[in-house]
Amino acid sequence: MFIQVLESMGKVTGSTVALQQEMFRKWVGMWPALLNSPTSSEQVEGCQKQWSETACELIRRQREIAEAQFKAGMQNIEKAFQVGEARTPEELRARTIELWKKCFDSVFQASEAQVRETQVAVEKWFELMTPAAPSS
Repeated sequence: MFIQVLESMGKVTGSTVALQQEMFRKWVGMWPALLNSPTSSEQVEGCQKQWSETACELIRRQREIAEAQFKAGMQNIEKAFQVGEARTPEELRARTIELWKKCFDSVFQASEAQVRETQVAVEKWFELMTPAAPSS
């Protein structure tokens, strides 16, 4: 069962990454259309600045998520080595269950963070790509 959960989480993570890559390709492909439209240089510079700030923020957040995942993975590896130190079958069972819960929580939190960040990225990119309504 644990293997099936990990496989499912892996598929979700893979789908999330693929979605992010596809969105990025499409948005980057829209740049020539934006640059060829009749807009002022101030509008283009403002859009470029927002694009740059948003991309940097998203990358920073992805780095933080990756660092947290790495840290949790290292802690789980350390716990895995401690499981073998159990002196009784009951202690072994308790340590194994604790390790399983921590591993499952780590995988779940990582998937949840990636889905959440994808939603944030979609919202930010739509804000950037949706032209502001002209003020009257």
